[in-house]
Amino acid sequence: MDHPRPCGCKGRRTCLSCEAEFGIVRSDFRSTFQNSESYVYCPLCNRIYPGWDVDQVMAEHSASPTAPHGGAPGEEYGGVFIDLHFLSEEEETDLIRTLDEIPWDVSQSGRRKQNFGPKTNFKKTRLKEGQFVGFPAATEFVQRRFESVPLLTTFQTIEQCSLEYDPERGASIDPHIDDCWIWGERIVTVNLLSDSVLTMSLYRGADGKPKYNLQFVDQYRDRLLGLLADEQSLACYENRIVRIPMPRRSLLVLYGSPRYQWEHSVLREDISDRRVCLAYREFTPMYLQDGSEFSQSEEIFKRAKLFWDHRKAALVS
Repeated sequence: MDHPRPCGCKGRRTCLSCEAEFGIVRSDFRSTFQNSESYVYCPLCNRIYPGWDVDQVMAEHSASPTAPHGGAPGEEYGGVFIDLHFLSEEEETDLIRTLDEIPWDVSQSGRRKQNFGPKTNFKKTRLKEGQFVGFPAATEFVQRRFESVPLLTTFQTIEQCSLEYDPERGASIDPHIDDCWIWGERIVTVNLLSDSVLTMSLYRGADGKPKYNLQFVDQYRDRLLGLLADEQSLACYENRIVRIPMPRRSLLVLYGSPRYQWEHSVLREDISDRRVCLAYREFTPMYLQDGSEFSQSEEIFKRAKLFWDHRKAALVS
């Protein structure tokens, strides 16, 4: 099980196909949360409220214009930005049509992906240009629109990854923190085709082994946009889950504490229809123009300014 299976899964990661074929008993990540208090982030007031069902909590906001959420004050949960209407229906339709004209690759846990970015080795912390030659031209307008979002005015896209979640394959993604050696603070996601939820769980690193290359954060901590929480503040979130809605055609940005001190996941139970998301990553400050490792990333920045016609590329290949 440590080697990739025909479906793309390996190790503990599974989908409906390999579970049936190999008789694998799936790790039920939701059951690990059953003894936790669950809260929902409301993007209409940027606070969290008790509950599991994101639709219900958002409906509670709209139920009374004078007393949203029944007058409950909610709690702060910084480091989250959501634009509920980032794309139009027509833009979504055009994007999906384009993405489906580009080959999809199998990935783990029932997902499919299209990756446009440099070649990275997270274990050896090695970076190469590889076959990266920029991004599909039909997706360029999404990156240009980031410039109108105050939080993203300095965002320089280095990787764009299309991820497809299909309930027929039991698609999901396990709790994790995006690598901190190479990917910068702002984790950007554009959601397409259906609503879903990002489930946040506090990361404690109980095994004592370094994970996610979190040790690199100390090298650029003074340049973070969002403050990291101290131990006293984190203690308030022990045994808590925060559920962040990802509505169709919305933009989600994680930064600060949710980026580095919380794991995020997409549960199988939260994929009811085909969902496609565009995930965008930036470099850590070490690889920016004034960083110590810029010599390794300078050529990649040049390639990241290129956009190519996917139809012409298909004819060449």
